[in-house]
Amino acid sequence: MSDKRPPIIIDMTPEGEFRDPPLPPAPRGFERFLARLGGVATLVALSAGGLLLAAVALLAIGVLLPILLAAGAIGAITIWWRLRKARARGESAIIITHIDRREG
Repeated sequence: MSDKRPPIIIDMTPEGEFRDPPLPPAPRGFERFLARLGGVATLVALSAGGLLLAAVALLAIGVLLPILLAAGAIGAITIWWRLRKARARGESAIIITHIDRREG
């Protein structure tokens, strides 16, 4: 066995059942106050992290939405212009949205 770990103690009753290890003593006084303060601080930190994540999501939407709208408008105007020019030249203006590639 390794000398670095303490030996494992198995507490067994004469009937062959295992006993549970004793519970650690409950914190008292200042330790109890620090335990509660740590729990509250963890809750506040998690809440602040959630709010920060929501704020970053709103910021990303606020930045990406105008880019999306501008790109969509440019694409729509480009398609409209090409269709207009094609009609002026007398070409057919068919927009293919799906190509069916069947083997046969």
